Amino acid sequence: MTSSKSDALFTARITHGDLDAIEVRHPRFSARIFLQGAHLTHFAPTGDDNWLWMSPDAAFEQSRAIRGGIPVCWPWFGDARRNPEPVANRAQTDKAHGFARTHTWTLADIHESEQDVEISLMLDAANCGDIGNAWPLRARMTFRFNAEHCQILLTTHNTGSSPVEYTEALHTYFPTADVTHSFLSGLEQTHYIDTLHDWQEILESGDVRFRGETDRIYQRGGPILVHTPRHVTRIETQGSESTVVWNPGPEKAKRLSDFPDNAWKTMLCVETANAWPHFIRLMDGESHTTELVLSRC
Repeated sequence: MTSSKSDALFTARITHGDLDAIEVRHPRFSARIFLQGAHLTHFAPTGDDNWLWMSPDAAFEQSRAIRGGIPVCWPWFGDARRNPEPVANRAQTDKAHGFARTHTWTLADIHESEQDVEISLMLDAANCGDIGNAWPLRARMTFRFNAEHCQILLTTHNTGSSPVEYTEALHTYFPTADVTHSFLSGLEQTHYIDTLHDWQEILESGDVRFRGETDRIYQRGGPILVHTPRHVTRIETQGSESTVVWNPGPEKAKRLSDFPDNAWKTMLCVETANAWPHFIRLMDGESHTTELVLSRC
């Protein structure tokens, strides 16, 4: 086991576009994590294609969110004003998805073995300018890769002396040959908030299918199976009370940045989250970890 960043055998620091990243080239798998946003854009066992969808128009620029992979939404999810009151009051902004995805995280640790690689990144909200000063929080992202699965842990620690509330999501983009022939199983008999229909609460009766723009907040976490024409991916979670399912559909796709008009047909998002109406409340000194594990069936 290697623990020194300078002695790493399978990882290297690279620059892609304007951004620094950690590239993993292990005999059994490969991965790429950008320091801006602690953003995983690639994971694949050797011989496989990327398990994550990346926009062909993705920009790798300072202070600009990367389209695709697994963006980190923290310390709030979605429109801050649509968050539970304690989170919205602290955010005091119309900025979407928090600030973690556009700030540079610090590389904390690299551990390697013949079977796996673990990489940890840190972000202190106090180092994120005026917008971060309202959040006495520190985040740690831990990535564990091997030939069978990709595990991600987002741990949030309250560094202050009073309670703090926040929401979050690991906004995973999955590739598909055809979203209209893709579906999710495992969310049957789960209530969801349909944000496209006046935030109504609806009970899911069967598989989740995509027939146009989709934006739903299901009221539980995994396990979930993502069925596409070529693969079945298993999502397992811990510490997650919500699952967000999203596809922009044809009309919204035309309005999105860094997103080709027809790309909605080749992707779907299943987000491991704590989002409306759920939120996490941390007392002083407390921590919470949300865990995501991806594997192929």
